[in-house]
Amino acid sequence: MFLLAALVIGVAGVALTRRADMLADRTGLGEAVAGAVFLGVTTSLSGTVTSITAAAQGATSLSISNALGGIAAQTAFLAIADITYRRANLEHAAAELTNLVLVTLLMLTLSIPLLAYSMPSFTIWALHPASLVLVIVYVAGLKLSAQVRATPMWEPTQTAETRHDVPEEEGTDAPATAWLYTELAALIAMVGIAGWVIAETATVLSAQTGLSQAIMGTLFTSVATSLPELVTTLAAVRRGALQLAVGGIIGGNTYDVLFLALSDAAYRDGSLYHAMEGRHIFLIALALAMSAVLLLGLLRREKSGAGNIGFESVLVLAIYAGAILFQIALG
Repeated sequence: MFLLAALVIGVAGVALTRRADMLADRTGLGEAVAGAVFLGVTTSLSGTVTSITAAAQGATSLSISNALGGIAAQTAFLAIADITYRRANLEHAAAELTNLVLVTLLMLTLSIPLLAYSMPSFTIWALHPASLVLVIVYVAGLKLSAQVRATPMWEPTQTAETRHDVPEEEGTDAPATAWLYTELAALIAMVGIAGWVIAETATVLSAQTGLSQAIMGTLFTSVATSLPELVTTLAAVRRGALQLAVGGIIGGNTYDVLFLALSDAAYRDGSLYHAMEGRHIFLIALALAMSAVLLLGLLRREKSGAGNIGFESVLVLAIYAGAILFQIALG
């Protein structure tokens, strides 16, 4: 059931890409913002359901590890997408000011759980104030991203390999916008149900195999529920929608931090942030480090490296591989 749910998530992720790309053009949001909203939120839905379900059952370690482990996995997926794009370094070709804002927003939201963890365990109706702050910062960050796209104060240097976000011409047989939203809603429902199955089966698998909830969340549920991001990113790169690919990953990562706020609301025994352990703090630091490397790559815009991938992709994969080995060693 775990593998079948993961397969459903992967297949639905492919279908989501085309709809998100078309809606990016029709709404005028652009691929980066549309990637953050349409792909980032919808493809992360399975992970949201997994974390909330686990938190409601008291499996706090599984809930937190799933949310934070997904950020690291999805950043590594972007490096894999860079390898598949052979023309140039993906971060060079997909130059977009909005993506820089989104990475900065991600790093800001990641700092909020750390601040909550270091503060006293204060809650209102079993909800920590940091959860509300997370939601406010996320919404304000998306609004800022849209404003930056509409009125940018600087532009990236244009090169022969820079890919422009220009709306594509649609044929006469293109589906109506209302129908696109209907299809999107149906796919979201599929992904959400599959995420619930992932959470239910992961809890049982953790007990039957003897694996800790942290390992289960970091290595299995986070990767399984992140499959839509991998599939949609590779599909977007193949379609040439490079800003959509990068924005989908970064936006999905930022939304993943909200898992903690939603899970905190589902967890009724106090503050979820004060249920965090040392390995959860490690996952936050890991996500911050990988995001910082990605931001440096987006700013540096190395045109090509070994195999046309930039230094950031090599470093991201190396950091992620080292972190996985460390988590396995901890048991």
